[in-house]
Amino acid sequence: MSYPVEKIRAQFPLLQKEHAGKKISYLDNAATTQKPNAVIDCLNEFYSEQYATVHRGAYLLSEKATNRFENVRKIVQKFINAPSSNEIIYTKGTTEGINLVSNTWGRKNIKKGDQIMVSALEHHSNIVPWQLLCEEKEAELVVIPMNKKGELLLDAYKDLLNERVKLVCVNQVSNALGSVNPVKEICRLAHKIGALALVDGAQSTPHMKIDVQEIDCDFFAFSSHKIYGPSSVGALYGKMEHLEAMPPFLGGGDMIYEVSFEKTTYAKPPARFEAGTPAIAEIIGMGKAIEYIEEIGLDQIHAYEQEILNYAMSKMSDIDGIKFIGTAEEKAGVISFTLDKAHPHDIATIVDGEGVQIRAGHHCAQPVMTFYNIPATARASFGIYTNKEDIDQLVNALNTVNAIF
Repeated sequence: MSYPVEKIRAQFPLLQKEHAGKKISYLDNAATTQKPNAVIDCLNEFYSEQYATVHRGAYLLSEKATNRFENVRKIVQKFINAPSSNEIIYTKGTTEGINLVSNTWGRKNIKKGDQIMVSALEHHSNIVPWQLLCEEKEAELVVIPMNKKGELLLDAYKDLLNERVKLVCVNQVSNALGSVNPVKEICRLAHKIGALALVDGAQSTPHMKIDVQEIDCDFFAFSSHKIYGPSSVGALYGKMEHLEAMPPFLGGGDMIYEVSFEKTTYAKPPARFEAGTPAIAEIIGMGKAIEYIEEIGLDQIHAYEQEILNYAMSKMSDIDGIKFIGTAEEKAGVISFTLDKAHPHDIATIVDGEGVQIRAGHHCAQPVMTFYNIPATARASFGIYTNKEDIDQLVNALNTVNAIF
């Protein structure tokens, strides 16, 4: 059965619009994805017909909202194959999930002289929280190096591991280059020396099936808006043995067991880490987005996006002066590149006039740019609705850039 890309495209209202008098070719999916009717309708329906706060009401609307809200936890559990829905914490997204671990597990467990390890491929959200923690605790941040293809050097990683390393933090897929990292092996080696492992799944969850039990990570974070759901929500998975030992992240309502002026005791996970009124509708929308892509099938999505990636690499290779940045053997649907004649910001501006949306800049991964000795790249990133016509439109637009310069 062929992949139904045109049927899928028809379910995304924005893709039916035009920009600059041309068909929209949206190729900035690594930054955020468009939303299907299923998610938009879900939000409208909840706000119009069922909205109430959760956990606090003894009336029917609140009970229904609570049931839908908590059911999403089970949807996320199944989506990443977590052992228990109680190991799923709602967050504002990947960044907050990482900061939650840094401020709870990290502050409790990291001591002076300890090491936290990150990779050379990380997004700033998986660097800066650990730098802040290392500064506070007088610990050391250690970097797993990579090669010019954008692949982590596992032998160097093994050599860097020692008894001082307490936590290893890596992304599963690089947002800047699309490199797919061997997270299962990285976690196995971390555990071998007694360290914990956190995986940033922001860029992997849209493209491939996730199994946190197979990966055997201690923590896994992802964002809803990368998987065709609402923004400002996401989830953090943590092994229950760690969550139970972690102090709260934020104080407030719903994360307590009992409060008095003398002493407060805290709820069990996940409630312990979910203070305040949550983004109820958005979390329900995240659940709908997960159901939407699971109905298409993550294996089918992965296979199709690899086909699109290969097509794009082939077509773009013929463009004068193009240089691909990051050519790992295993890649997700991301192509980072430069052109000899134009700065990436100029490239993005000009192709926008041709109806094509791509990203230009350091992609919140400045150390990656420093490694390649460049200030920025242009980046085309693909999604479930990207078709070959989008790629052809991009290639024509890039040829227009060359013609201008």
